[in-house]
Parts: sequence; structure tokens; C-alpha cells
Amino acid sequence: MTRVWNKSDWRNKPRVQMPEYTDAAALNAAEAQLAKYPPLVFAGEARRLKDKLGQVAEGQAFLLQGGDCAESFSEFSADTIRDTFRVMLQMAVVLTYGAKCPVVKVGRMAGQFAKPRSADTETIDGVELPSYRGDIINDIDFTPESRIPDPQRMLQAYTQAAASLNLLRAFSTGGYADIHQVHRWTLGFTSDAKATDKYRDMAARISDSLDFMTAAGVNSGNSNKLRTVEFFTSHEALLLEYEEALCRIDSTTGVPVAGSGHMIWIGDRTRQPDGAHVEFAKGVQNPIGLKCGPTISTDDLKQLISTLNPENEAGRLTLINRFGAGKVGDHMPKLIRAVQEEGFKVVWSCDPMHGNTIKAASGYKTRPFESVLREVREFFEIHKSEGTYPGGVHFEMTGKDVTECTGGVRAVKDEDLSDRYHTACDPRLNASQSLELAFLVAEELSHQVEERRAAV
Repeated sequence: MTRVWNKSDWRNKPRVQMPEYTDAAALNAAEAQLAKYPPLVFAGEARRLKDKLGQVAEGQAFLLQGGDCAESFSEFSADTIRDTFRVMLQMAVVLTYGAKCPVVKVGRMAGQFAKPRSADTETIDGVELPSYRGDIINDIDFTPESRIPDPQRMLQAYTQAAASLNLLRAFSTGGYADIHQVHRWTLGFTSDAKATDKYRDMAARISDSLDFMTAAGVNSGNSNKLRTVEFFTSHEALLLEYEEALCRIDSTTGVPVAGSGHMIWIGDRTRQPDGAHVEFAKGVQNPIGLKCGPTISTDDLKQLISTLNPENEAGRLTLINRFGAGKVGDHMPKLIRAVQEEGFKVVWSCDPMHGNTIKAASGYKTRPFESVLREVREFFEIHKSEGTYPGGVHFEMTGKDVTECTGGVRAVKDEDLSDRYHTACDPRLNASQSLELAFLVAEELSHQVEERRAAV
């Protein structure tokens, strides 16, 4: 990690997908206030996550990353946090069983407030206004006043993130995450008449494993690992004024750390090798994610990896692939080969959400469950053919019973989308769809484990 980097160096680089604040004095005041606040996360926690992701890079663990597309001020509540956390715990138990290895749990939570947009403006009924860019920047209401970037919103985002982290830490260590309780919730899902036999069979095998452990004397009463979890947070580091204000120097190592979240990622629209977002991310010690879409070239990828992970540290960099169902084979093999040729140590993760967004006949933006599943399966198939490890999955999901993505065992149809379409930006998998996807991914992982054993 370079020692000559300064956390404000990004201001001298080309910037994209960021607001132009009209009141410089208000912006300066908000940044100064944030700079006085405690960091939301600590360097030791970020290093702990990096160590765990290093295990993923070596094929010894699996990454589950999921949560809201964009956190909302208006929908913020303890119940919302609890429900999403609960579904991620359920998904993690199922994936742990399938992968036969630890699952690293990382939420898109406590900081995922800003969103890149495909256009700077949007038009409704002939009225053109600046695009909504997430609650940390402006308001979703379609009025001229609401769409003005307001730096005070950064302070509200910080407060909400701090409250979210406080609750997540309590849930993680206070008994709510007990594996037996989590599995009982999952059994409720598989008892649904619409659930398939293979989900019930896997849930029954998990029950048998837990019963065996109990019979052997390993239970929640004498094993802390069965009643607590390590849960980390992540978000796209899009609003760099916010990121800079919360950047701190780690007193242990003397290296800067992004205090806004355990892991930050660079989006597919902001990954310019000479751009502001890459400049900021390269200097902090946190694990970094890099979204890789269809337009990324092998040369750009090599340059970005060398810039973001110059010491080739396992766990430092996660490549989050987002191509779209039916297109993974057109792009991912050449990226894998480029990484292999250079000997780069990375985590390969699949984001099957962003490449599968369509506009339904009803006019709602949606994502078909079958397309999401197809991209995940293609991701696994290509890694198998290339002899590399498919290290993780990255989902936009919620614990709420929304109707935003079509399909799944509790089939959401096009005509159902208007029932509970609550997202502030992109469509999310609901609780049932998320858990169903976990079962299907676990099935892929289980096949992979069996093939490895057969090869030994």
C-alpha cells in the first residue's frame, strides 16, 4: 500500500456519477462535521474481513453478499434490518451445507445510499429534472427542490448507518443468529406447499447434521460459533466527499482505512483506471470490490488489479461479474485467463442482478428469477471449465415480501408487480426468492464438492 497517497487526491482526477453541489459553504460544513464523527467501522474489522476473503480467494470459503439496491431514509426501521439480516442468515446456512466450507457474510447495508444512473436527467409527463441519485444526495420526489443535491443528507446517512450497524452487531452476537433458530425459519419455507421436494430434502439433511452435532455434545450452549456470526457491511463508494470525510489513519498500521464500511466497491460506471473512484479506493486498506461488466477489457482489468492490489494480497480484491444471462461465456473466460496469466489473487463473485434488468409489459422495471438463476449457473459452469474457483454471489435482495422480481416458487407474475413494488431504485429479490436461490446455488456448490472429492 503506497504511503504517499492522500485521501483528497481523488479531487484532482476525472469524476463521474457524482453530484455538483451548488452551495460550497454548506458542503464544506457537512464534510467538516462528518470528519469529527467516529468512524462507522474499524480497521481491525476490515482486516478481519480481508483475511476471510483471502480464504475465499484460496478456495477455502464462499462469499455471500446481499442487501438493498439503495437504502432509503423513509423505509428505515429495525424490522427492515432484522428481516434482511434473517434471510441472509438462512441463505448462509444453506450455502454452508452445500459448499462444505465457511460462508463469509457481507451485507449491502449501513452505507448503500448512493446510486449511479444511466442518465443525468429524467423526464415525466414532459417535465425534465435531474435524476434521483440516492437518499444521501437528493430526494426521490419528482420536484425541482427535491432533486437539488443537499450535503446535509450525508449527515442523515451517517446517523442511519450508525444505527444500522449497532443493531446488526446486536443481532450477530445476542443470540438471534443461533443456527438452530435460523434453520427453523428455513424449515418454515420448505414446508410451504409450493416448495419442491429437493428443497425439503436438503433442509432435512441439514436437520440431520444439526441433530448429530447435538447428540455429539456440540450445541449452542457450549459452542459460541453456533449462536453468533460475523457479519460485515459494504457499499458502493460512489459519493467521495462522504468517503473522504470518514477516512481515518489506522493507529495500528499507520495505513488509511475507509471508516464508512468494512468493504467498499467501485461500480462498473466508475472504474476508469485514471478516475477519481479508483484513486480513492487504491489508498485504503479495506477489501475492495470491482464491478466488471461487458465493456471491461482485459488490459483495463490488468491495470485496475495492479493499481488496486499492487502487493497481490489475497482477499484485497473481489471481481464482481455482471454480464447478463446468456452473455457470461462471451466475456468471463477471457477475464479469467488474463488474471490467471498474471498470477493475480482475486475473489471471483457473480452479480446476476444488474445484467438482467428488463421493462415488463406493465411498465415496471423487473428482473426475471430464471434469468438470475441462469447467469449464476453459467458463472459456475465457466469456472469449472477454466479450472478456477467460483468464490461468491452478490444479490440485491430484501427480507420484505415485495413484488419486484418475477418468478420463483411463489411465482410473482407481471401483473403482480404493482402489489408491493417498494424499491427506491432497482428491483430486489424478496425473502422467498432469495432463499430459493440459496438452495439452488447450494446445489451447484454441492456438485462441485462431489467432483473435487471424486478427483482426489
